[in-house]
Formats: sequence, C-alpha cells, structure tokens
Amino acid sequence: MSHNSGRTRWRRFALVMVPSLLVTAALGLTMAQGALAASFLISGQKFKLSADRLAARGLSIYGMVDRTRKGDLVPVVVTGAKHVKIDGLCQSVVVPVPVLGPYTLRLTAAEQGGQAVAKDFYVDATTLEADQASLSDLDIGIAAGSLTEGEINRGDRKSPFFNPDGIAQQAEEVVLTDVQYRAVAVSAATLSAPDLELRLKQGLHECF
Repeated sequence: MSHNSGRTRWRRFALVMVPSLLVTAALGLTMAQGALAASFLISGQKFKLSADRLAARGLSIYGMVDRTRKGDLVPVVVTGAKHVKIDGLCQSVVVPVPVLGPYTLRLTAAEQGGQAVAKDFYVDATTLEADQASLSDLDIGIAAGSLTEGEINRGDRKSPFFNPDGIAQQAEEVVLTDVQYRAVAVSAATLSAPDLELRLKQGLHECF
C-alpha cells in the first residue's frame, strides 16, 4: 500500500503495529527460553519525550521486543529516521528518592529558537501520539526486513528478537506536531541541540 501523501492523527497508526508486536513478542519468548541474549538491554523504566514539531526524512516504524537486564521482555514500537529536525525538545523521567519523595530529571533543548538535529534517530516507545501527521510516499504493510526509505536500528537487526517478516511502515518524509512519546529507549548516531538544559527538580515536572 502506497500513497504520495497523507494527513491523519498519528495514534491511528499504532493499531497497525499490534499484530507485528504480538508475533515479535512470541518470537522473543522463544529466544529467551533458548537463552539467547538480546543485543540491547534497557532499564525498563519509562520516560516521556515530547516535541513541538518533528520533521524527519527516511522514516521507519516496526515492532520489536526490548529486554531488561533482569530478562523481562518489553514489546515496543520503534520509530526511526535517517535525519530529523526537532523544535521544542523535552525529555523527562521521575526518580523516586527515599524520604525526599519524587524528583524529576528534565532535559530541554531548542525551546528558544533553533532546532535540534539528529542522524539515525530511533525511539523505542510504548505509546506515540501527535496532534497532526503529514507524510509523503507512505508504505504500510512492508516486511521489516525489506524497508527501503527508512532503516532498522543496527542493534535491533542483530537482535534475535527482530522479526524481518514482521509488518512495518515507511515514509520518505513526515512532519509531526505536538508529539508525545512514552518511551523506554532513545538512540542516535549524532545529536546537535541548541540551548541544552538539564535540571533536577523536586516534585513532578514532566514534559506532559
């Protein structure tokens, strides 16, 4: 299935990924029982990532199963981009501190003008929402191992949890506005971010 362009609410696309995630999760359980280690271990703690605007070239979307150091399996949807520009970047995670209560570690960039720029940018997310999505040259239903516009994270491709026959999506270009991720991992080959600020504040000060 291919379209030259599309405009829709991004959360609808998550529904397409559910069958792939179930298949990949089953594969992951099989591999775990065979005592094969995943190539990428996560902490398992979710954090929030948001952007006022995210413009990407070479988009890929596919199902994966991340694994924690304890061996727990976490099904995720990976959204990747060869090149991405981000306005109003925010990342936050709540850290419980004994006696003192919760603290929020919050990172922001490109909020006073300018853009954060990244290459080979991947977000392993449990949810992704955006108020508006504009896509060009969209393909839905392509096999994950046959992506041409976007790419598979190098670590994922080497993982026994990656299913090359699982359903995936790709687009030549995408623009998302008011983006909100609940994620367990982010990786990038390079990241350049103006006005970077990292703060630890007592209480809840999440991105959304």
